[in-house]
Amino acid sequence: MPQTLSVATTEFERLDRCASLPHRPRVLLGKMGLDGHDRGVKVIARALRDSGVHVIYSGLWQTPRSLAVSARDEDCDVICASMMSNSHLVLGPKLVTDLATLGRPDLPVYMGGILPQEDIPKLLQAGVAKCFTTGTGLLDIVEAVKGATKLRAHTLGQGTTPAAQLARDISLMHDNQPLRAGVRKRRPRRVIGVTGSPGAGKSTLVAQMASEFTRLSKSGAVGYSGRCGVVAFDPMSPITSGALLGDRLRLDINALDESVFYRSLSIRGEDYHSLPEIIELVGGAFDGPDTIDLLFVETVGAGQNETLIRNFVDKTAVVLTPGMGDAVQMDKAGILEIADLFVCNKADHPGEHELVRDLKDVAGRRQILETIATKGQGIPELLGTLLA
Repeated sequence: MPQTLSVATTEFERLDRCASLPHRPRVLLGKMGLDGHDRGVKVIARALRDSGVHVIYSGLWQTPRSLAVSARDEDCDVICASMMSNSHLVLGPKLVTDLATLGRPDLPVYMGGILPQEDIPKLLQAGVAKCFTTGTGLLDIVEAVKGATKLRAHTLGQGTTPAAQLARDISLMHDNQPLRAGVRKRRPRRVIGVTGSPGAGKSTLVAQMASEFTRLSKSGAVGYSGRCGVVAFDPMSPITSGALLGDRLRLDINALDESVFYRSLSIRGEDYHSLPEIIELVGGAFDGPDTIDLLFVETVGAGQNETLIRNFVDKTAVVLTPGMGDAVQMDKAGILEIADLFVCNKADHPGEHELVRDLKDVAGRRQILETIATKGQGIPELLGTLLA
């Protein structure tokens, strides 16, 4: 979407501008091509969140296909793609084509950024729904996203795919809406909960484990024949009901493509009312080698008393980092009681030895594993322990 210098210096009023819509708008913000700057798109993401929108940010260096996969699996109402690399006439139409191939030909594409006026008619003719040039106001973008938000149909119609239908079923279930008749349900073979404090690296750990599982399952080196999935929860604003869903940012969809089904959801507190059904929807959506046998559930990670996740999963990994507190703090922290194993992430940071020492005082027979998620260190051992 467009980037302007003026929006960063003007305070944007936090106000729920979406309360009258059929549901909270879900918008995917993506940067295609060689555009390496995301300051402007982050300003837009915050403005949308502060208007009551649920915003999924997929990060830099995206391809049309990676954006299409993400938007489909997230059941978005619209994709907002930003361009600055003078390849809009190729990448924009390709994004429209990829959406159709992946089962969401109905999903509108908005494009913004450095778009010459003479190229806009060509983009519109190629299927891009709207184009925005630099200088577009934030409220104009909010209104455009609201305009793309329609009442959700229970089935997606001709050209849909199992993944697209699963994404829609999850949306309906999470919003307490009835599902279509005959929907299949099956619990995946293994459901893993990943929790811990904000900033502990949960999203990076989950992304690395999903990548490692994909590598192992394709090579036949793990006793699972299917794919894996991720359901990642983020907090909903208590003021606007908007949300920034940024966990997907850690997953390399360019490389993984459809090997991982990844879905972001927003909740207040520990409201996991829809999780049991969502788990079974994920497990029952696919057949054969596409079946999802392993599902990661990543919690918000709001604090010490976030413990309900253990009621829905087979194993719970609690992620900690150096500097989180002494042994007394650990011993009184309710979140530590639910752990089936402990993950000491960012093991290259000062204080790691003290963290492991203090954890041993409360861990009992539970395992303590050390990882550096950003470098992939300790990931094979962690995944192997969780699958054992």
